[in-house]
Amino acid sequence: MELIRGQYNLRPWHHGCVATIGNFDGMHLGHRVILDQLTKQTAHFRLPRMVITFEPQPQEFFAGPSASPARLMRLREKLLALDKLGIERVLCLKFDHRLAAMPASDFIDELLVNRLGIRYLVVGDDFHFGHRRAGDFTMLVEAGQRHGFEVVDTHSYVLDDQRVSSTRTREALAQGDLETAAQMLGRPYDMYGRVAHGDRIGRIIGFPTANIHLLRRVTPVYGAYAVLMSGVGLQPWPGVANVGRRPTVRGIHQQLEVHLLDFRGDLYGQQVRVAFMHSIRQEQRFESLTALQAQIQRDTHTARSYFAARGIVIPVPPSSSPLA
Repeated sequence: MELIRGQYNLRPWHHGCVATIGNFDGMHLGHRVILDQLTKQTAHFRLPRMVITFEPQPQEFFAGPSASPARLMRLREKLLALDKLGIERVLCLKFDHRLAAMPASDFIDELLVNRLGIRYLVVGDDFHFGHRRAGDFTMLVEAGQRHGFEVVDTHSYVLDDQRVSSTRTREALAQGDLETAAQMLGRPYDMYGRVAHGDRIGRIIGFPTANIHLLRRVTPVYGAYAVLMSGVGLQPWPGVANVGRRPTVRGIHQQLEVHLLDFRGDLYGQQVRVAFMHSIRQEQRFESLTALQAQIQRDTHTARSYFAARGIVIPVPPSSSPLA
């Protein structure tokens, strides 16, 4: 998959494509419907698929750092998901004051027509674009008639009589309703990251952890969870995760910490996937490390019971040095 950062990196050979536009945060089932529709047309037009997305997401730009909505996916996670679906090109536009002020007509004429030569465009039924969100589906259809490209909208994907959306997914995760979130995503909610060195407090209290920096302004999950962690050479392994600032040890930055049940091994530097399976409790501050240790023991018992009830077996641990 080719990543094109900004329209100034577009080249003549990028002219001609079937495309879609959106944030695609979370890559839920509604997004999959749009991408499946795009895939059906790529063979007909014999043109590559292009996903046009934004960084930061428009909501983050307008809300500012202090009020940004939770990000379901970092850009890297989104690109991994699109690559797995075989998307040929992703155009990532920097959403700044200049792009926010661009008239909808200029977005169509300068980008979609002149630079990309779009032949087929799929958008969601609630899609708006351009300065003050003045552009909509009707405007795109009229432009397509003038410039010779087809525009289709995808009706909302409905689950239990409610529209599947990134907003609804965030709400479900915030409420600890991982089952509903998984239904909308078509998979358990997950995060990707690299295992980094921590302060080793987990090892001191008998629960060594894999520490993963979240690298996002706001996390959609917060608290303790039963998780499955996997990576290169690591089959899905049951564990207990905490997402938050670790108030008991006066933590500052949001962090994901995963204690793998009965695991012994070195994961430092590895890229891993953490799938959130069950919400255990919200993050809280304890008066001492001893109290924290006792709670983590209860959390691991809850996690073991959760996995046992679903027939998820803890693998035989490798014989190597313990995770720090």
